[in-house]
Amino acid sequence: MTRWLTLLTCFLLAAGAAPQGGAPVEIREWPVPWEDTRPRDPAVDGQGRVWFVGQTGDYIGRLDPASGKFDRFELEKGTGPHNLIVGPDGAIWFAGNRKAYIGRLDPKSGKIEKFPMPDAEAKDPHTLVTAPNGDLWFTVQSGSYVGKLEPKSGAVRLVKVPTPGARPYGIVVDPAGKPWFNEFGTNALGSVDPKTLKLQEHRLPEGARGRRIALARDGGVWYVDYARGFLARFEPKTGKVEEWQTPAGPSSLPYAMAIDHRGRLWLVETGPQPNQLVGFDPQSRRFFSTTEIPSGGSTVRHMIFDALTRTLWFGTDKNTIARARVP
Repeated sequence: MTRWLTLLTCFLLAAGAAPQGGAPVEIREWPVPWEDTRPRDPAVDGQGRVWFVGQTGDYIGRLDPASGKFDRFELEKGTGPHNLIVGPDGAIWFAGNRKAYIGRLDPKSGKIEKFPMPDAEAKDPHTLVTAPNGDLWFTVQSGSYVGKLEPKSGAVRLVKVPTPGARPYGIVVDPAGKPWFNEFGTNALGSVDPKTLKLQEHRLPEGARGRRIALARDGGVWYVDYARGFLARFEPKTGKVEEWQTPAGPSSLPYAMAIDHRGRLWLVETGPQPNQLVGFDPQSRRFFSTTEIPSGGSTVRHMIFDALTRTLWFGTDKNTIARARVP
């Protein structure tokens, strides 16, 4: 049977249970038909279809979970798409990481519009997020910028991160429209005033390397410390940081993360093979669930939570798109 017809469905018992125990979750994976293309960073549209980029295959993919059908939208060779989101208008916005632009794909016509970076140093737009007012904020990793794109005018504005080698990475926007982002190259988080574009850096514990980020209902900023194997909470009002060692310990390499409808944090430990999906309850301050990813995962780089279906979605370096149903 060809790979694209195969569905990996596993109802697992977690091989490496979290310290406090807890039931594993159901994970289902769809092998992507275009082999070794690093499918990643999925997003769910209003019709329940799952969009993703093929980072090493130079395409945007679409999965219909109901039928298992895949569609492919070609990008120019060498684009290296890194991330995408579904915009408020239903368009697919993506980071043309190796071609220094943000792209907009019209799902109906297949037409692609490009918004180039206004500075040659901003050569690698990385991760996108939508603000409450419809603006798009994004990180530029090696170029060391945070940017804002206004979809109506097409204007792109860039804010330079002052710390050398900061490597802006994951990004979220709070209800007031302020973006928060990881500085993966140093022990800091960053934030930008959306009106003045003034950038502020917030120091983290020595040796910390935050890679992905999430916002809690109480205003806390959560991140995964990839270098030291922690899940951590930063309090914006005081600058205080609380840390919890993840179940697999210092070598767990926590990477993808998301927050669900109940305010619980989910992360993927990419150090263990197979990778492990881990749940953490901020109310009890306990890890409550650990589930091995059926394909092994290899590396899970980004994850989103779909509130409508109460599911987590992520891509794996085993060339699959995966869905996890959370309780």
